[in-house]
Amino acid sequence: MTTSPNRIALVLGANGGVGGETAAALVRHGWTVRALVRDLTKATRSDLAYVQGDVMDRAAVVAAAQGASIIVHAVNPPGYRGWKQLVLPMIDNSIAAARDSGARILLPGTIYNYDPAANALIDETTPQRAFTRKGKIRVEMEARLEAAATSRVRSLILRAGDYFGPRSTLNSWFASGLVTPGKPVTSILYPGDKGVGHAWAYLPDVGETFARLADREAELPAFARFHFDGQWDADGTAMIRAIARAAGHKRANVRRLPWGLLPLAAPFNETLRELLEMKPFWQDPVRLDNRRLVTFLGEEPRTPLDVAVTATMRGLDVSVVETAPTLRLAA
Repeated sequence: MTTSPNRIALVLGANGGVGGETAAALVRHGWTVRALVRDLTKATRSDLAYVQGDVMDRAAVVAAAQGASIIVHAVNPPGYRGWKQLVLPMIDNSIAAARDSGARILLPGTIYNYDPAANALIDETTPQRAFTRKGKIRVEMEARLEAAATSRVRSLILRAGDYFGPRSTLNSWFASGLVTPGKPVTSILYPGDKGVGHAWAYLPDVGETFARLADREAELPAFARFHFDGQWDADGTAMIRAIARAAGHKRANVRRLPWGLLPLAAPFNETLRELLEMKPFWQDPVRLDNRRLVTFLGEEPRTPLDVAVTATMRGLDVSVVETAPTLRLAA
């Protein structure tokens, strides 16, 4: 294994889903992890070294990155609000910190960079033709990282599907739609069309993958992309069945997201406007081709779906049972 001589990581977004699981995985792999947070009262983990600061404050990010060899950029505005004003300045601050410290930036990528109707299987060479506001911003983020590589700012993008896991936030479809944190499962609100595949990514597996890549980052080119296949639900029923099994239901009571009603409230709610743009990703299947990742690492970390869903529901304080009967799927 090739390792970095200076195993210090700065994690931006350590209180979130991807950032939290990546921080935990890096600690397991022997890294010293700093977490930049605005509020030190949220510095609750003994395995992290907390630094107070705001990701929108370039000087704070640059100072926090001193001595680090990787910067995990896993921070996003909550509830999809303020993307246009906040997201690009955030990545620019990470680029400035990487340029000053010599660290490599690790960025979680998304499928929103693509047109789901055009590409059912996406690899690292697939042209990025985003049609949503959020997707276009994500494309620009990656373009800025690729451009920065010409001036010796190294970066790594790991693209995955929709996140779920014990540290899921309300930015995730799982925690804001399929189940309700803190409440038992009485029904499952599913956004997708019947028979349409969907890409899911279990956060601990994503974090472990980032850690394995970080251990070998010196072997990578200045700008690197990998795709993470994760939990591919071929027809949109596997995730529903797993939730129902974990909840102990004989029958999965599925409600379809009323997409047609959302435009009525969207003009008054920025989060709903952003969610509406994601509708095509539930109407057309988009799977990520992970062959490059598997070739480099030897395997993709993958937790069995039932284990992952049960752990996620426990983390969200949703009631689960140890065993459950065989299910039939409600229409």
